[in-house]
Amino acid sequence: MTASTSSASGLRARVWFLNRFFWPDCSATSQIVSDLAFHLAASGREVGVIASRGLYDDPNAALPARETRDGVTIHRIVRPRFGRAKLVGRAVDYLAMYRGFAAALWRLAAPGDVVVAKTDPPLLSCVAAPIARAKRLALVNWLQDLYPEVAIALGLTALKPAAALLRAARDASLRASVDNVAIGETMARRLIAAGVAPERVSVIPNWSDDAAVRPIARDANPLRAAWGLKDKFVLGYSGNLGRAHEYGTLLAAAALLKDEADLVFLFIGGGRLIEDLRREAERRGLADRFRFRPYQPAEALAQSLSLSDAHWISLRPELEGLIVPSKFYGVAAAGRPTIAVSAPDGEIGALVERYDCGVCVPPGDGAGLAAAIRGLMRDPERTAAMGANARATLESRFSRKRAFALWEAVLARASAGAAAPSAARRP
Repeated sequence: MTASTSSASGLRARVWFLNRFFWPDCSATSQIVSDLAFHLAASGREVGVIASRGLYDDPNAALPARETRDGVTIHRIVRPRFGRAKLVGRAVDYLAMYRGFAAALWRLAAPGDVVVAKTDPPLLSCVAAPIARAKRLALVNWLQDLYPEVAIALGLTALKPAAALLRAARDASLRASVDNVAIGETMARRLIAAGVAPERVSVIPNWSDDAAVRPIARDANPLRAAWGLKDKFVLGYSGNLGRAHEYGTLLAAAALLKDEADLVFLFIGGGRLIEDLRREAERRGLADRFRFRPYQPAEALAQSLSLSDAHWISLRPELEGLIVPSKFYGVAAAGRPTIAVSAPDGEIGALVERYDCGVCVPPGDGAGLAAAIRGLMRDPERTAAMGANARATLESRFSRKRAFALWEAVLARASAGAAAPSAARRP
């Protein structure tokens, strides 16, 4: 079937997703866009994906240039060659990808199609917007983060001279789009403050597979015995520990809790800061309290997330509204409380307090974090109640089913060229 078939036949427009990674990649953005793409295809939509040929954790991977999976046609462009280790190599990869995305979108999309551009690589909307305008495509931006602000907040000072120009180009591309989907209300407010019309801003949080990830009782979880944690209170962390996070507060709390013999800090995943954390824990004489495990397969996610009694999530305050830690949704699906080391009025901090599904501690308050952990250890009934609140909140407000419904409404409006408010909108 050609790219123009849907438009010519009068059916709903084809939806194109643009993102660096897609199935079978297991990174966070890949999982989210893969979920939505496969859902839409199963619902009868024509769906195409333009992605790179690489994998997040394997820069040498070379996936097929084209294949079809569960009704989704996947077109893969140049693969990253240099990886994420060095700034120059990353810049070269980005330039090659921008060119590849632009060429593929120009070649494949037909007038009336809907293009959903994510933010990996950064500023992809700037590449997609002029093509959408020239080819009469409906552009929807799916904002997982906001660049260049994120890069500058993370210390990439080389971008500062160009930051104003990059921000202006990004904002212009957002204003020219039919919709901009933010993953949090704080991010949505930033978009409106940047001049994007409120009726062109939607809020659809990310999600977890809440049908597959469900609470498992401590005594029924085989991983507890297999990993030697059967009688421990486990504070977990699952996923990527990167530059947007900080672990100094956790180490300060761990030092204050050295007398808690039954406490274990468990890290499942990877990231730029994992090895730094491991070394620093050893240097401070805390290595016996920390356990590290690699990413677990998707089919074991319910067990790995339910293994912990509570989870720790971190976000540096200067990144509020630029990034939203999506780990919360998996933790909530597993029915576990969250200890958010973040700004109390930030996205996750406000959420856990509002729905009584965790505790928020400001970054740098090691004593406060130690008190929060000790409080959960001493009150298992309260811990269980917070976990139940987390699952209930997920089911009522952040379920995957609800997110899919909101996305279907956004795409329906985009297909029709409408901009009417919906349940996904925020004033």
